[in-house]
Amino acid sequence: MMWPLPCSRKPRPSYNLLVQHLKDEGLACAVRADHPAIGDAMTRKQFETMKHVNIVPPGRMRAGLFQALAQQQLKRDVAISVTNFFAAAEMVAVTDYCATLPSLICRQLMHDPRLKILPAPVDLGSFPVEMAWHVRYRHDPAHRWLRALIGEIITDFKDMTGMKATPSPA
Repeated sequence: MMWPLPCSRKPRPSYNLLVQHLKDEGLACAVRADHPAIGDAMTRKQFETMKHVNIVPPGRMRAGLFQALAQQQLKRDVAISVTNFFAAAEMVAVTDYCATLPSLICRQLMHDPRLKILPAPVDLGSFPVEMAWHVRYRHDPAHRWLRALIGEIITDFKDMTGMKATPSPA
């Protein structure tokens, strides 16, 4: 069964989808908690010399983060590409790699003692988080309730773009 209510960043929804903007989201960096070269902050130079885990959702190539990095003239040495955020976190937890992820994801990863979440070394901007559903569910009471609940949860998450770095508890 296909999940009928994706929350993501989709540039052009199809004609039969309704889309609700939930929030604008920033980016943060995840590294191993005991990373030998990274303390409580990451410099631009450290970011550029580290190996990175690249997240490439199925069907998308070189969008979003690649564009933000290019605008800031920030380079990144991609060591490996994975198809989802949590695979990136698992890779970072056991290597000296870095993953640049949406703050919404990083907020959840902060509870993982294997990881340290840090602000990106430069402002990488923000992107919209949107919820989409098929028009046939527009007036369905259960679906409306679910959309309201998800919308409330997502919008209550704080953006971590300007966060202070705090090491994860050991």
